[in-house]
Amino acid sequence: MSASARVRDALVAAGLDVEGVTDLVARALIEDLRDGPDVTTEATVDAATSATADVVARSRGVVAGVVVALAVLDAVAFPLDGVAVVRGDGDWVEPGELVVTLRGPLRPLLVAERTLLNVLTHLSGVATATRAWVDALAGTGCVVRDTRKTLPGLRDLEKYAVRCGGGRNHRRSLGDAALIKDNHVAAAGGVAAAVRAVRERAPGVVVEVECDTLDQVRDAVGVGARLLLLDNMDLDQLRAAVVLARSGADVALEASGGLTIARARAVAETGVDFVAVGALTHSSPALDLGLDVRA
Repeated sequence: MSASARVRDALVAAGLDVEGVTDLVARALIEDLRDGPDVTTEATVDAATSATADVVARSRGVVAGVVVALAVLDAVAFPLDGVAVVRGDGDWVEPGELVVTLRGPLRPLLVAERTLLNVLTHLSGVATATRAWVDALAGTGCVVRDTRKTLPGLRDLEKYAVRCGGGRNHRRSLGDAALIKDNHVAAAGGVAAAVRAVRERAPGVVVEVECDTLDQVRDAVGVGARLLLLDNMDLDQLRAAVVLARSGADVALEASGGLTIARARAVAETGVDFVAVGALTHSSPALDLGLDVRA
């Protein structure tokens, strides 16, 4: 399935892979059409019927996924010149506000409805949860980052939604950066040995080291690590780790494990640079959006 010029341009501008999104949309539509056409719509809607419909917010949140919704409409041959985006990706919406208005043939619109809303509600939920963390950290200098705890096949879109919410992406894959975790430390025989092994194998790759204890922080800093993931440390341990890590070295620190938004500011005020929040992508509730055909 190829994308129209408008969809292609919108996806590229959003930093999304055009082929990846169009393939995902095609697979999503196949799930609805694998057993034949939309029998309900074909039985109740004349092929010549046109309509106006609105995607409306039913709760307060941050919009994400409008560019992907365009790809869904494009895939079912809904004319994109009938699409008016009122609230774009990254915009706040209040209950009752319009997000998108759609004017065109009703049959393809109803075929696209579920896939379109699945994309918008899920990604907008991720963006809304991210914005809550961004607001909680405001003024501290600490930044919320996502993780690889994403739904299979949706990583790029979920990380895009995090960006729409004002957060920052961590690594995208196992190869774009190294994250030395406890199992790697055990296999290599220690933090220092693990860091040296990664540098020998991939000298140009950013290396982050997960530290569960202050002793591991000392070891990692001693071997020249400049990015540390402080896992499941309490506030006192985080403060101590900040002091250890920055005694004469330029080290960035990321807190992870068991973080809640209620504790976000206290964690940030220990001096860490980032908080890693897997819940942004694996546990954010969908934002309530609906598609309403005007009478």
